[in-house]
Amino acid sequence: MPLTLIYWEVSRVKICLAHRACKFDDNAAIGIGSLIIFIAMILVAGIAASVLIQTMNSLEEQALNTGRETLKDVSSGLKVNQVTGYKSGSSITQLAIFIRTTAGSSDVDLAETYISLSDGSKKVIINYTSSVYSNSVSNGLFGTINSSNLSATTYGLMVVRDIDNSCTSDTPAINEDDLIVLMVNTADCFSGLSTRTDVSGHIVPEYGIPGVISFTTPSAYIDTIIELQT
Repeated sequence: MPLTLIYWEVSRVKICLAHRACKFDDNAAIGIGSLIIFIAMILVAGIAASVLIQTMNSLEEQALNTGRETLKDVSSGLKVNQVTGYKSGSSITQLAIFIRTTAGSSDVDLAETYISLSDGSKKVIINYTSSVYSNSVSNGLFGTINSSNLSATTYGLMVVRDIDNSCTSDTPAINEDDLIVLMVNTADCFSGLSTRTDVSGHIVPEYGIPGVISFTTPSAYIDTIIELQT
């Protein structure tokens, strides 16, 4: 075989080998690139899954808290058993509001409970004061505590029934079967309640259902103690 032909064959083989080597290198580069992309996708998916799990846990906790608060609002509260008034002169100067907790209610803190009361022309917000308190009704409904110690923004209380002694002056918490009387000085709140006056309001606890006050004073005051709402 001539030397020229041999040289040409050797050159062709070198070119083929070089071509194949380059081809193999290209394939390897593509494989490494795909692996890097795959690993990056796994990392991104892991981060996204972590964020989703954290979000789900946060939403679950928020839903549980909302459920507990909703359950409190629905299952707890106060109800008004009756409202009695005391007449002095030509108007009602004191109110005795008998309250209990609703059935199945949790404890209600009267220190965080306010009374919203209106006579149609004026509305007052009345909060509890521990300075006007009695753990019994020892001298009649309107003679046990001195209502003159109450202002237009404060109410006192008397304990009629408290089996577990939970309603004290400093921590007046009431629960099932307790019966409490809230005393309001309407002489200071409204300069007294005259006849034919529409009175409305609520006893609003910290959470739960408020007790409803709604009555109309009689057309004439005959007795000193008058039943206004039963």
